[in-house]
Amino acid sequence: MGSTDMKLMDVFSYESLVHAVAGAMGSVTAMTVFFPLDTARLRLQVDEKRKAKSTPAILSEIIKEEGLLAPYRGWFPVICSLCCSNFVYFYCFHSLKATWLQGQRSTAGRDLIIGIAAGVVNVLVTTPLWVVNTRLKLQGAKFRNEDIQPTHYNGIKDAFVQIMRQEGVGALWNGTFPSLLLVLNPAVQFMIYEGLKRQILRGVHREFGQHGQPAGQSRLLNSLRSVMYLLINRVRKWGILGLFKGLEAKLLQTVLTAALMFLLYEKIASTTFRVMGVKRPMTSH
Repeated sequence: MGSTDMKLMDVFSYESLVHAVAGAMGSVTAMTVFFPLDTARLRLQVDEKRKAKSTPAILSEIIKEEGLLAPYRGWFPVICSLCCSNFVYFYCFHSLKATWLQGQRSTAGRDLIIGIAAGVVNVLVTTPLWVVNTRLKLQGAKFRNEDIQPTHYNGIKDAFVQIMRQEGVGALWNGTFPSLLLVLNPAVQFMIYEGLKRQILRGVHREFGQHGQPAGQSRLLNSLRSVMYLLINRVRKWGILGLFKGLEAKLLQTVLTAALMFLLYEKIASTTFRVMGVKRPMTSH
């Protein structure tokens, strides 16, 4: 069997599929548990005239004004986007890793490069989903900021159709450039996680072991200019601290969601390999 065939087998392998499904399921469960924190973060960043500044205060305010289920508004499109996004990321990460390493030991540098490559693929493939889910997540919310125009979409499909019809197909990739700049974030996260896992597994038995905005420039060539304009305009209006609105909620949501996601991912992948009688590959350890 030639090297090309071997590489294709690494890309379209059962192991990569298990990792992708486990990663998607873990991320969906973790996001569902901590979804209200993401709602608080988004409101703090978008609705600038809210007096409530802390995560508990804004969640209490949202529940009082909009109902008990309001913190979960937009849950379904976000979960759909997250499921697809993490499936693509985990699949690409483990496929590229298997293709590159060919049974060799991994290193932090290799994990970082593979993570960046997987992140780029993920952004290009799933950005339209995140554009749509942001629109749907803000739909029906009560804003103090009168400048925010309400949207009227009847689900994911209708949002796709309306955006393409009114703003053009390119609008579905709004925010692609800043998202590409942020691929280092999950890449570093994976690098640290894989490194810590290797360290743990050396002395312990192995079984232990997101855009689119409602308005703005939609062409990639103007993305950098748009990002700089938004940053400068926000600093002028709110000061340097304006760049960090929603940081508390974002940190809580990111750390807690990532911890639960990786825990569930490992358990699901390990259980699946064990039930199917497939020996888990050792390339990352």
